[in-house]
Amino acid sequence: MSYLPQTTDKKNKVLTEKQQSFLDNLIQTGGDPKKAAELAGYSGNYHQVIKSLRQEVIELASDVLARSAPQAAFKLVDIMNSDHPIPQVSNKLTAAQTILDRVGVSKSDKLDVTHTSSGGIFILPEKETIDIQAEEVEYVNEGRDSEEEIESEQPYVGEAFEREEEE
Repeated sequence: MSYLPQTTDKKNKVLTEKQQSFLDNLIQTGGDPKKAAELAGYSGNYHQVIKSLRQEVIELASDVLARSAPQAAFKLVDIMNSDHPIPQVSNKLTAAQTILDRVGVSKSDKLDVTHTSSGGIFILPEKETIDIQAEEVEYVNEGRDSEEEIESEQPYVGEAFEREEEE
């Protein structure tokens, strides 16, 4: 029994009997690609088989998760309703939640974007240009050896503005 159709929708790729057998055996072996390749008649490197059937293997994995979703949902309910201690409950709970998340059954976050504003567009006034005038200053090095001495005597920016206000 085949879990995948003979052709895929995206590439219209027709699978050979060997490729279809590999995919079927992948299910029967519990997902072991090496055993599935041997059962399908491939010898040697099974990585090439997986590489050529990458999309089909991904579709197969999605199908397996989708078929496991009801079991995961019931496991969540069983854990919730149980009055007795369950061994490895956190691992089982995490696995069930992960399966449900991957198949699209998860809590949904809804955002309400309705507004109650009755007005239209608010138009701001035109921006005004601001002209900033700079003053050219020349510093003279009067026999000082280090830049630290020069920097320590340069006026602080705040001091320059204070001088302008006083004038």
